[in-house]
Amino acid sequence: MSKIGKKNIVVPKEVKVQIIDNKIKFEGPKGKKTLEINTEFLNVLLKDDKIIVTPKDPKKQNKIIWGLQRSLINNAVIGVGKGYEETLKLSGVGFRANLKGKQLQLQLGFSHDIIYDIPEEISIKVDKQTTILISGVDKQLVGKTVADIKFFKPVEPYKQKGITSEGQFILKKEGKKK
Repeated sequence: MSKIGKKNIVVPKEVKVQIIDNKIKFEGPKGKKTLEINTEFLNVLLKDDKIIVTPKDPKKQNKIIWGLQRSLINNAVIGVGKGYEETLKLSGVGFRANLKGKQLQLQLGFSHDIIYDIPEEISIKVDKQTTILISGVDKQLVGKTVADIKFFKPVEPYKQKGITSEGQFILKKEGKKK
């Protein structure tokens, strides 16, 4: 049996949940989200501010989908209630970030500026030109945006220049010795 799937999802008071056929609609202070569920394998019920996910038939494939769907529903509840945030730091001489409308302009030591189009559901704030705050309702989209931005300038292990997440540990390598 799935250890994750067995746990019921507690819905906070500020989050409203509606289950209609194979879709669940979430509405909270941070935004709205709709999630499709696989009703062929799972039953999803809303009782006493708790969402209960159970498999229709205890086969191996159903157990896999059971834990996954429960995690996706839980992430959506947390997303519309509290939201997800990530912080990126730019470290390097002349590394800067600026917002221009719905685009993020990055100066990362290349001969040209890098322009990143911000997705619709994501909000980005730039503090002190070297700190980028990324927030949104969808955990997957926030993580993808962070990964896309970090891809432009991965951290170099010798001088540790590049884009890092807050709290990320980078092992510094020792340089060449004479």
